[in-house]
Amino acid sequence: MSDSSLIVLAAGGTGGHIFPAEALAEELQARGHRVVLITDKRFSDYKGSLSKLERHIIRAGTFGRGMASKITAVTDIFVGIFQARKLLKALKPDAVVGFGGYPSFPTVYAASGLGIATVIHEQNSVLGRANRLLLKRVGAIATTFAETRFIGDEYVSKVVLTGNPVRTAIRVLCEIPYPELSTDGNIRILVTGGSQGASVFSQIVPAAITALPGALRSRIRIDQQCREIDLEATRAAYAQMNVSADLSSFFSDIPARLASAHLVIARAGASTIAELTAAGRPSILVPLPTAMDNHQYHNANALEEVGGGWMMLQEGFTAAALSARIESFLGLPASLARAAEYALKAGRIHAARDLGTLALHIAGNGKIADLSFVHPSVSRAA
Repeated sequence: MSDSSLIVLAAGGTGGHIFPAEALAEELQARGHRVVLITDKRFSDYKGSLSKLERHIIRAGTFGRGMASKITAVTDIFVGIFQARKLLKALKPDAVVGFGGYPSFPTVYAASGLGIATVIHEQNSVLGRANRLLLKRVGAIATTFAETRFIGDEYVSKVVLTGNPVRTAIRVLCEIPYPELSTDGNIRILVTGGSQGASVFSQIVPAAITALPGALRSRIRIDQQCREIDLEATRAAYAQMNVSADLSSFFSDIPARLASAHLVIARAGASTIAELTAAGRPSILVPLPTAMDNHQYHNANALEEVGGGWMMLQEGFTAAALSARIESFLGLPASLARAAEYALKAGRIHAARDLGTLALHIAGNGKIADLSFVHPSVSRAA
């Protein structure tokens, strides 16, 4: 392998798959390597830094309901494998790194068939279905959590705990201390619901704030991501109770808002967990109940188990329950500071560096056991 390698990233679909790919691309380019993205048509509207890479669009299946949808998806995957194989033969990459989801499957599958070094990265605490189909074929499996469900014992030798890469703007937040929460100062709460916001937060959070005692409510400062259709009603709800609230369907300055937050209320997607633990900020996590294989529940549970946050299932996420939870935290601010400390300890701020090292190591036909950051005690739950 030369000093400058070509690494192909296979990613697409949701931000949970795209954001770690973006962080890895940033890391590899900083080391002087060339990075190319292979994705599907759903990436066309993405405006982040990955959109600046050389990229190639292939077919990839989207499995919906009904037999016709499944047949179309399978056809698209086979076409995508053929397209990816042709591309990879022309590009001649040193390694391919896939980030899960069906947009990554054809490229990683084709690469393994061509004898190209392959790595898959799993962001969640439950191995995704596309990644499960690739377990036998890849050279390494990079995980985010110490325990990742659905990785069988026969693949233990391939597993490397790297963590979930986050962009530099988030990674540097580890150096910013948790903001002091005084008995009479402002209380900043950041509410995010993933890339599209969450209507349940627009319904529940304002009602929960309304139910707080007046002295506490007057100190609250809210930054809340809402869906466009919820913005007007949510803004009116906060205005009615004279609570300072900055609402938007998209915040371009999330790192700054996260840095100043005393508490975050959010879904439990992989990127959210990675950012919370990189920054060391306490959170109330409400897993998306319809998430595939209930992976958000397992993500939230993993953070709660180490003391970095608290999980509230959506069925119990009521205004009364949330209000009581917030009031208890603000009555004992040390509990928030302690959770912030444990969240930071759970973070892996060098995930992009370690994943980059793993990809280059595999590209050079290196053995996983030779890597200094391999953790042999990592548990793989069936």
